Amino acid sequence: MSILKDVVEILLVEDNPTDAELTMVALKEHNLANKLVWVKDGAEALDFLFATGAYAGRTVENVPRVVLLDLRLPKVDGLEVLRRVKADERTRQIPVVVLTSSKEDRDVSECYLLGVNSYIGKPVEFEEFARVVSELGLYWLIINQPPVHPVK
Repeated sequence: MSILKDVVEILLVEDNPTDAELTMVALKEHNLANKLVWVKDGAEALDFLFATGAYAGRTVENVPRVVLLDLRLPKVDGLEVLRRVKADERTRQIPVVVLTSSKEDRDVSECYLLGVNSYIGKPVEFEEFARVVSELGLYWLIINQPPVHPVK
């Protein structure tokens, strides 16, 4: 079955392969990575979310349960991805969690002004990073009650 037809629970937007791998390993340890799509830049994230480019075969209404978004991305930065997601009624309700190495007050403030659901600084230590990602996955996929998207 093609990933384009599968339900996607997590969209991981991360350009750093090491951070992406650590995130996926931490989620797999709790069986939370079965329906994960990893994109490596902001332009690819927008293509996926809005069903354009390489992802033109999917429907925009098939939204991920949560987006894990890095801020420092090539092509289109994370702030612009967040801005576009929260500005479009088709994607506005998708929970977006910024998972970034930036702990700058300006970035935190701007993300919340744009409608981010959570802002988390990436821990430097592997064990702490794995714990944080696992807890994120458990919260957003198991504990959190997502909005019901209207069927069109």
